[in-house]
Amino acid sequence: MVRELDIGGSERQAAEIARALDRARFTPHVGCFRPGGFRARELEAAGVPVTAFPVYSFISRSALRGLDAFGRYVRRRRIQLVHSFDVPANIFAVPAARVFGVPRVLSSQRAHRDLTPGFQRHLLRITDHLADGVVVNCLAIREHLIADERVPSARIHVCYNGVDTAVFSNMRGPRPAALGGAGLVAGVVCALRPEKNIRLLLLAFAMIKDEFPSLWLAIVGSGPERGALEAEAGALGIAGRVRFEPATSEVAAWLRCIDIFVLPSASEAFSNSLMEAMASGCCCIASDTGGNPELVIHGRTGMLFKTGNAEALAACLRKAAENAELRRRLADAGAERIRAEFSLEASARRMAEIYDTVLGA
Repeated sequence: MVRELDIGGSERQAAEIARALDRARFTPHVGCFRPGGFRARELEAAGVPVTAFPVYSFISRSALRGLDAFGRYVRRRRIQLVHSFDVPANIFAVPAARVFGVPRVLSSQRAHRDLTPGFQRHLLRITDHLADGVVVNCLAIREHLIADERVPSARIHVCYNGVDTAVFSNMRGPRPAALGGAGLVAGVVCALRPEKNIRLLLLAFAMIKDEFPSLWLAIVGSGPERGALEAEAGALGIAGRVRFEPATSEVAAWLRCIDIFVLPSASEAFSNSLMEAMASGCCCIASDTGGNPELVIHGRTGMLFKTGNAEALAACLRKAAENAELRRRLADAGAERIRAEFSLEASARRMAEIYDTVLGA
């Protein structure tokens, strides 16, 4: 279960795990609240049934209709395990699965709970006790649940996100027309939300732009911060060297033309965008928060900087921009690490192990 099946990290992981599970052992079904979306079309093309339970608010009649439809669905198909992948799905599907007698129930925590406000966080804590376990996507979130949410460690299962290395591969691509004047491209592909801290990237870029006249910045994504970031680029005098592009399903094509990928997040779990950039052969720079240090080994598979420190980020950008050999070495090592340890197949195998453990309990 996931809120929707369109652009988004949790949506991507839910869809890809469902597609990659061993069909000799599992028959996956995917449920969501909002119908449609390109992930839904991918699932249906792969033969995975997708059903929308149209819940628009948990305090509306749609919630009761969705609950009834969900109950009839899991009973008719004798669903043995329900696994919710994001906050709205946790709040709905975990108690609903218990009400309708589903034998095993798993929830997910894929981001720091400081990003979940007020009453919803209280409801998530209730689901921690209702579910048979909580799946997290990195050790940093595991430690957060143990230390801050008091979830017993035995109930937490770690399954790292996986990347489809057939789609995201270490191959460079042509520059899009929007970056026609760039000799070197730094950039990021992510949702433009406050916790991604893209303003820090703009500040760091402004610090070094005069040293590297051919270096451009690409910011690919949509979200509530878009307008403020464009205004900030203008105020910093870098608007002519920054290209803003809306969110796209053509993520791989953009990553193939970004030389230096920067993830300046103030809060992060296990970033899909960082994994995809590493797999795509970008030289990666990331803040040292959350699960980023579990992916980027500083000086070996990328560079890390102190979270929130614009000067430290600028120093990393400078080092990468002035040294082509360093960029190539870090990019190649990052891509190899993703292929070896964080493929979609590895993630699906680990999730199958978790399902076997929970179903066999």
